[in-house]
Amino acid sequence: MFDTILIANRGEIACRVMQTAQAMGVRCVAVYSDADAGAKHVAMADLAVQIGGAAPAESYLRGDRIIQAALDTGAQAIHPGYGFLSENPDFVEAVAAAGLTFIGPSAEAIRAMGLKDAAKKLMEEAGVPVVPGYHGADQDPGHLEVEAAQIGYPVLIKAVAGGGGKGMRKVDAPEAFVSALESAKAEARTAFGNDAVLIEKFVDTPRHIEVQVFGDGTRAVHLFERDCSLQRRHQKVIEEAPAPGMTPEMRAAMGQAAVRAAEAIGYKGAGTIEFIVDGSDGLRADGFWFMEMNTRLQVEHPITEAITGVDLVDWQLRVASGEPLPATQDDLRITGHAFEARLYAEDVPKGFLPATGTLAHLAFPPIARSDSGVRAGDAISPWYDPMIAKVITYGSTRAVALTRMAQALRETEVGGTVTNLAFLGALVDHAGFAAGDVDTGLIDRDLEALVAENAPAVADIAWAAIVAAGLEWPTTDAGFTLWHSLRRAIPLRHDDQDIAVELEVHTATAIDVHVGETVVAARHGDAGWRLDGASAPRAAVVGGQVFVFAQYGLAFDIVDPLDRATSAAGDGNVIEAPMPGLVKALYATPGQNVNAGDRLAVLEAMKMEHALLAARDGVVAEVLAAEGAQVEAGAALVRLEEEDAA
Repeated sequence: MFDTILIANRGEIACRVMQTAQAMGVRCVAVYSDADAGAKHVAMADLAVQIGGAAPAESYLRGDRIIQAALDTGAQAIHPGYGFLSENPDFVEAVAAAGLTFIGPSAEAIRAMGLKDAAKKLMEEAGVPVVPGYHGADQDPGHLEVEAAQIGYPVLIKAVAGGGGKGMRKVDAPEAFVSALESAKAEARTAFGNDAVLIEKFVDTPRHIEVQVFGDGTRAVHLFERDCSLQRRHQKVIEEAPAPGMTPEMRAAMGQAAVRAAEAIGYKGAGTIEFIVDGSDGLRADGFWFMEMNTRLQVEHPITEAITGVDLVDWQLRVASGEPLPATQDDLRITGHAFEARLYAEDVPKGFLPATGTLAHLAFPPIARSDSGVRAGDAISPWYDPMIAKVITYGSTRAVALTRMAQALRETEVGGTVTNLAFLGALVDHAGFAAGDVDTGLIDRDLEALVAENAPAVADIAWAAIVAAGLEWPTTDAGFTLWHSLRRAIPLRHDDQDIAVELEVHTATAIDVHVGETVVAARHGDAGWRLDGASAPRAAVVGGQVFVFAQYGLAFDIVDPLDRATSAAGDGNVIEAPMPGLVKALYATPGQNVNAGDRLAVLEAMKMEHALLAARDGVVAEVLAAEGAQVEAGAALVRLEEEDAA
């Protein structure tokens, strides 16, 4: 076994690897960028090395600096985590050339599965079922159009080097094929530097079911399946294991196919074989097809660990150090059910816009496992993925695990940024999902209901006003002493709506809160504060906001009356950056006529590109930023002429 390893990643996965490695007695070296100097993974590590600037290209993608850090600190092996360098065969070869061990598959195995078209050809040869389609090298549009017609519409155009839904287009009819092909190729060229595509038959009621495999370079085993069908824009949201509705026959067929796939490339380490499944008529042993292989540990690996009792990182370290597979297929069993929900800093009602903020408060309930790379006091950086944590629950049955997930989401507390907690809660409460009736289109079909905002309860508004007034949770009947009058107005704002609240103080332990025409009785006793007899929720003040941990987290702005005139006078003609980020492109020039909805700029933040559009017809007066500039949230990028001047 190694005595020292370096983790070539950051955040949640770096912390996860260290947790197991350090428990095994292995010393861990972290690497970090300028933006991560105070990060959780740096604090957890036995030793940490600074490797460059905040941008991934200046730090976490610098394989040369990471390898040198490993050599300088006496590490014998490098664990890539996932993302960044985990599926880069050139990095794997460079690690080996430096005399170090890469904790993962060989460069040859990664290359074999790196391009979707080549991987599918290899899988066909190995006897693994693949989706009917065209995976050839001829990229002439006319030829591709003929192939699509032979496959039969609807079809799916996919970039061969793709991922995350980029370079992917569904085409329902022949007349739409050419324009969809041009669009997919252009997006693939920008995202991957490779505009080659493949064409597949579109499965009408698709489910995304993947199988966890583990190999030692010669033989492989599978650790059963995970259902990842609950997706938005091809990104996983909630995963579960095992898959609902799975039959023993189909599980055996999928597991055997996954093992054949892994053994066909001499796979070593943890990997995932992803299948597209036809869910239109139940799960059938002849209704699944190979989609792709992820040659790394997956984000959702904890649910496999929960149902098998296997620590996959432990296995990774053992096999990479030369030990044989720790178990045979007959040793592995499924026990119970598990769910994983991905908690993000994002503004769901505003189109799932990634958010930043300082996590002044962060707490997870003991009923769940929480894998996180941040702590209270940490900032959500614009440079990286805005994941706050993975919330994992386990139960003896699917119903028990799902009930625990619902409770865990309700009791998770995040203060300092908006999150997708309410969206996750709505998904868990969705009748179809609760019944196990899932497919990849569920979220899109019911999106409006899932993202609907609930008005805050009057009691929650009342509690926000009390906390905003400066009350700290008393531990004795001494109460508080900051009141200047018996009746005091506390102006709050929630989702741009002003709320008039007045506090009527009777004693240090008795307050009546007037919210419009409603009065809430706040009383303090041995059990703490109660609102109309019910326990008051927890809350935290962050800057000028109160976060009440009810209804998955409610944020109230504490309004300064002097600020109102300033905000009312804001320039509605200015297009501003919604978050800190890099100005990737500008499409506006002074004097240019633009129409509502025209793209004026592209901001790159949190590994995503965000198009900034004109809100109305008009004329560009000024371009206030330059391409390549790093800007803060609220920075003015483009200004339109006043409407009467246009």
